[in-house]
Amino acid sequence: MTLVVQKYGGTSVADLERIRHVAGRVARDVRAGERVCVVLSAMAGETNKLVGWVDGLDPANYDPAEYDVVVSSGEQVTVGLLAIALQSIGVPARSFTGWQAGVATDGAHGKARITGIDKAPILAALEAGKVAVVAGFQGLAPGDRLATLGRGGSDTSAVALAAAIGADRCDIFTDVDGVYTSDPRIVTKARKLDRITYEEMLELASQGAKVLQTRSVALAMAHKVKVQVLSSFSDEPGTLVVDEDDIVEQQVVSGIAYSRDEARLTVLGVRDRPGIAAAVFGPLAAAGINVDMIVQSVSRDGVNANMTFTVTRSDLKRAQAVLAEHQATIGFGEILVDDDVSKVSVVGVGMRSHAGIAHTMFQTLADKGINIQAISTSEIKVSVLIDEAYTELALRALHTAYGLDGS
Repeated sequence: MTLVVQKYGGTSVADLERIRHVAGRVARDVRAGERVCVVLSAMAGETNKLVGWVDGLDPANYDPAEYDVVVSSGEQVTVGLLAIALQSIGVPARSFTGWQAGVATDGAHGKARITGIDKAPILAALEAGKVAVVAGFQGLAPGDRLATLGRGGSDTSAVALAAAIGADRCDIFTDVDGVYTSDPRIVTKARKLDRITYEEMLELASQGAKVLQTRSVALAMAHKVKVQVLSSFSDEPGTLVVDEDDIVEQQVVSGIAYSRDEARLTVLGVRDRPGIAAAVFGPLAAAGINVDMIVQSVSRDGVNANMTFTVTRSDLKRAQAVLAEHQATIGFGEILVDDDVSKVSVVGVGMRSHAGIAHTMFQTLADKGINIQAISTSEIKVSVLIDEAYTELALRALHTAYGLDGS
């Protein structure tokens, strides 16, 4: 019997009708001979509502452990409802909160990491012929306190459980039917991929593609969990996320991703001396602010230079405040900011063996009159920062330039 973990997102369990639909899909797979463990998110919009309640009481100083008690309750509702829906159609089922499923986390409330899983409770339910319905997004922290994994954490829960119980596959059901070469809402000629490598999916997710949560992809890659992305609203085959060796012939470029959640800061007049980068980015790291693209201008006079970098828009004001607080220590003139920017990324494992990928990107953007403000690269990715107004034009042009357009 095939052992499968199925994860359903908030839109898939948004109301009772959709929960019944999920129950029917699970029942069909059970009756076809599969053993199924289901991981659920909260109903669409429920987590935002719960967060809003916490913010309404104490937006600045709430206890993170109590925050987790509140926001983890949404998943408890959906697992109970799905278990009832399955039982009502003759499918034995048992619901589990994260701690009942043996999920242990560290103590970083609100963004906890999974430290281990006791697979015995889930395997016992499966061996008894029941569907195990598990609350995603949560686990048990030291001190026997509930902890949540951060937004998108149900994907991570599903992959971690699949690895722990030795599942043959982890199916991630969403409101899209797979991974596309670009955002089909913008690039109408985008194509659904049959397969994509872990590395490519990780890069696409980290560069703005919202199909899978980044941590879940990294976990799948580490444990070689075969992941399938597919829609809960159709029976169309999805996209398999697999090891590179499982794909016979690689595309040079597999996808074009983008992120509008970008802000650019330029620190003017920093001293061109050893240790200046550490002086600038050390306080930001201490404040928990992640920095992405970095460009340091060449000092013409041998004394002063400028340093440009990007952060998420939500971190912009904090980054400004941290730099201002350390201005005397760092030694700089002023800070320029721009949040009307976006990041566009070209991703593909074929880049390892093909030259000219970056040149094609730069030339294509130049031909469209799009100025590049910053560049970052990895072995299988090239990212550029551009004016946000040109995002859609850049996506369509690059999609065509790399031969990704469908018919």
